[in-house]
Amino acid sequence: MDLVTIDDIRAAAGRINGTAVRTPLLRMGEAWLKPESLQPVGSFKIRGAYNALAALRPAGVVTHSSGNHGQALAFAAAEFGVPCVVVVPEGTPAVKAAAIEGWGAELVVVPPDQREVTAERLAGERGLTLVPPYDHRAVIAGQGTIGLEIVEDLPDVEVVLVPVSGGGLAAGVATAVKALRPDVRVYGVEPELAADAAESLAAGHVVAWETTRTFRTIADGLRVHQVSELTFAHLREHLEGIVTVSEDELRAAMRHIARTARLVAEPSGAATTAALLSGRVPAGRTVAVLSGGNVDPELFAQVYA
Repeated sequence: MDLVTIDDIRAAAGRINGTAVRTPLLRMGEAWLKPESLQPVGSFKIRGAYNALAALRPAGVVTHSSGNHGQALAFAAAEFGVPCVVVVPEGTPAVKAAAIEGWGAELVVVPPDQREVTAERLAGERGLTLVPPYDHRAVIAGQGTIGLEIVEDLPDVEVVLVPVSGGGLAAGVATAVKALRPDVRVYGVEPELAADAAESLAAGHVVAWETTRTFRTIADGLRVHQVSELTFAHLREHLEGIVTVSEDELRAAMRHIARTARLVAEPSGAATTAALLSGRVPAGRTVAVLSGGNVDPELFAQVYA
């Protein structure tokens, strides 16, 4: 398997400079948050999406997404002046669907198990380039720029926590961190109700979960995608392991972030803080990646009440 390298990630950093925000490290108690919710599309996804378009220069793009990658690709496509189609599953939060259309993309809503095949069909029918949310080297390299920034801003970091869904974010961040600081321990985090990546690592091969299982979690950004062979190879090479968190822990972490760091986190973005608060990760100078803040307002109100 041809894995992404630190040189790929450094090249991506050059491409996204001036478009993606270099998010700061913010103290939250004894740890630091990397708040990717401050990106122009509200999540880290702008890094990978923009890097892919800058590298590929397609005439038009299509993707399947739980919402955040769709927003990022729509934003990037608007920047490059090319058409964009985003296929999302039924049940995608309205705030994410509206943002995708707000950036000028065409929104296609399908049953959860039809999203990938629909995106592939539209790519063929319309001559569009498929830019998947995680299963692409340019996307992984773009997400890896977060790891570069973490090590540059906190050189003595000891533990990094990263959410896992399809694995592109964790693959990129872990690749960058381990290349620069091999001694740093990088852990993935996912919900107990969508723990396919944890099961895959334990089994030594990709294990797929049905959407009827993964859609039980409130972490909509972590329930749609399964790890691919490409991302799994990176996770197996670079992660120390994966910590799983409960639904109650996700809700508690959202409240903790709002009250302590004064930031809004969607459930997926709060997963790393949930792991940190659980006490199930090693002690040390820890950075938790807050991957996004595009939370449904009604859900946030219920959780914060």
